[in-house]
Amino acid sequence: MRLAAALAAGALVLACGDSFSPSVDNMAGDYHVTSFTTTDTLGTTVNWVAIGATLTLSLTTNDSVTGHIFVPGGGPGGADLDADMAGTWHLVGDIVTFNQAADTFVRNVAFIASKNRLSGDQSFSSTRIRITLTK
Repeated sequence: MRLAAALAAGALVLACGDSFSPSVDNMAGDYHVTSFTTTDTLGTTVNWVAIGATLTLSLTTNDSVTGHIFVPGGGPGGADLDADMAGTWHLVGDIVTFNQAADTFVRNVAFIASKNRLSGDQSFSSTRIRITLTK
């Protein structure tokens, strides 16, 4: 009886201690955008996923990244943003950053790494970008 109680208590402690610690190995993988909004200074929010935006990123364990972004009307002058996401990625603590030739907001956002997810929340002059990528 005591042994069963001790085993149950040990299992409970292990379940409560299931904290996630990001590493290159567990963050590597294929991600896709699940949430992407911008909000301007007037409070107008645009849901880019709802109007057809896509973003995929494949992170490897050797720090390279490939992928693609498409944002209808999200480029200069209202043109479509359509870019290759090839480059490198870096993990420091729980922050993932990207270095890419493509000049997009992605390389200027510090993404918070969590289990199977990258989340960014960054303001650029008059626009706040919130984005979530899921593995």
